[in-house]
Amino acid sequence: MSETTGVLVDAYDTLLLDLDGVVYLGKHAVPQAPEALVKARDLGVRLAFVTNNASRTPGAIAQHLSHLGIPAAPQDVVTSAQAAARLVAEHVPAGSAVLVVGGMGLRMALREHGLRPVTTALDAPAAVVQGIADNLSYGLLCEGALAVRQGAWFVAANGDTTMPTGRGEQPGNGSMSRVIATAAGVEPVVAGKPEPPLHRESMIRTRAERPLIVGDRLDTDIEGATRAGVDSLLVLTGVATPLDVLTAAPHHRPTHIAADLSGLHAPVVPVVRGSGGWTCGGWTAVWQDGELTLTGEGDPVEGLRAASAATWDAVGDGQADEGAVKAALAALGR
Repeated sequence: MSETTGVLVDAYDTLLLDLDGVVYLGKHAVPQAPEALVKARDLGVRLAFVTNNASRTPGAIAQHLSHLGIPAAPQDVVTSAQAAARLVAEHVPAGSAVLVVGGMGLRMALREHGLRPVTTALDAPAAVVQGIADNLSYGLLCEGALAVRQGAWFVAANGDTTMPTGRGEQPGNGSMSRVIATAAGVEPVVAGKPEPPLHRESMIRTRAERPLIVGDRLDTDIEGATRAGVDSLLVLTGVATPLDVLTAAPHHRPTHIAADLSGLHAPVVPVVRGSGGWTCGGWTAVWQDGELTLTGEGDPVEGLRAASAATWDAVGDGQADEGAVKAALAALGR
């Protein structure tokens, strides 16, 4: 059996945690998440909850987390609404009108930066900011499109095309923002992950020296970590699948992989390259003749880590085809 190198969380002072699909799914906690996060906090690790969802206020999110058994204060929450508000405040005069196509989270964040939220293009807003909201109406989308066509700066809190819920993946703000972008012929500036503003906001708030970005999406959480130059942990409780991992482009490849947040406290079994292939735990992965082979038994995540190492080494800056990794996924039972 391979030697271990301590538990994962020991190497970091701050966890920058995505919420949807990582900590909770809708109203319910992801299994193992509350216990893992309480344990991390008890060890002295700072928890910051970083979400692309701009619909709710930090206070409401903190209350939800506390209800799930994860003690959290509003200052522990960093939202794409806050990142968007800071971005707008740095580009328009203080006190400017900003048309909000979204919920209370965006409105409050803008007010905190001295800006004036409005709901109609008749107020000649300097900017339009869009974030997901359950009650987003056609009329408000029309006002946003009119304002952008009249020259207002267009900012989207995030570009997620979908968001995970207890009922499955539903349209995200990236999908909704296409309405204004298409109608106005203007692409939005995006504040949320993987773009820099949200992680910049997180770093300003936490002053982290050894952060670990934790998420369930390769195209937001993991790419954001890559662009920020910090380590990442992908948990398999949300959007990304083992197939996504094996076929990931370089900027979508996580530093660590875990089944869920309990992996923060699991011993790190190293992936080792040898003459017979890449090994991790009881698994061995070999890339030969353009195809991945995985043999062994034990923790499927360790098998995925061995398979990922072999695949990423073989394809370099490219991406593996789905067909090339199909047999390995079968060995993992996926």
